[in-house]
Amino acid sequence: VILVINVVSGQTTTCHQAEYQTGNQCCPMCLPGSRVKTDCTEFRSTSCLSCLEGTYMNKPTGLKQCFPCSHCDAVSGLKMKSSCATTSDTVCEPLEGFYCVESSQDGCESAEKHRSCKPGQYISKRGTASTDSVCSDCSDGSFSDGTFPSCRPHTQCETKNLQLLKPGTTSTDAECEEHSLNKTIIWISVSLSVLLIVILTFILRSQRECSGIKFTSRRESTLRHNYHCCLHLQTGKNLPLIFNL
Repeated sequence: VILVINVVSGQTTTCHQAEYQTGNQCCPMCLPGSRVKTDCTEFRSTSCLSCLEGTYMNKPTGLKQCFPCSHCDAVSGLKMKSSCATTSDTVCEPLEGFYCVESSQDGCESAEKHRSCKPGQYISKRGTASTDSVCSDCSDGSFSDGTFPSCRPHTQCETKNLQLLKPGTTSTDAECEEHSLNKTIIWISVSLSVLLIVILTFILRSQRECSGIKFTSRRESTLRHNYHCCLHLQTGKNLPLIFNL
């Protein structure tokens, strides 16, 4: 039923909740997911069209254009939770590591990155999609680089039979090193090992060279002996005899 009330002097037009006013008359609204094509008249009802792709209408309307769908902008720290439909807008939520700072009815419109704790602090409460991270300071004797869920105690060098090289701070661990005596023993052991290798190498090389000299001397001695055992044919003496000893 279309209620049409003419405007007269001193009177106003009051439409039903499911109607919209156009001129001096009230027309039925279009359903969610649609828009007005033509307004109603005295003889016909409102004509409606579905929302175009990329637009939506989430309530009964007398508008001739649907609303444009929202976009979840990564620059604003958002990602899509549910896509846009003709009857509902896109729903966005914070990216991983972000939390919402401006909420909408169904989702989030803007988000910020979780707070980063400084060196010397630990993350006492991790951030969620709706809350920021909470940082707390480390106490004496412990440290954190800012990413730890709790502060870690400094390394006790004495318990590892080491000596302290650099004391720990609230942001760095203690540094340890070998005791001076241990370092000296290690250095001497390495030096002796290197020296022993050099000596063995020299001995082996010398033995190879001596073996070569003995072989050459023995060969030359044999050749000289063969020569003296030969008699020349020109002397008319016995034929040369060669003895290989």
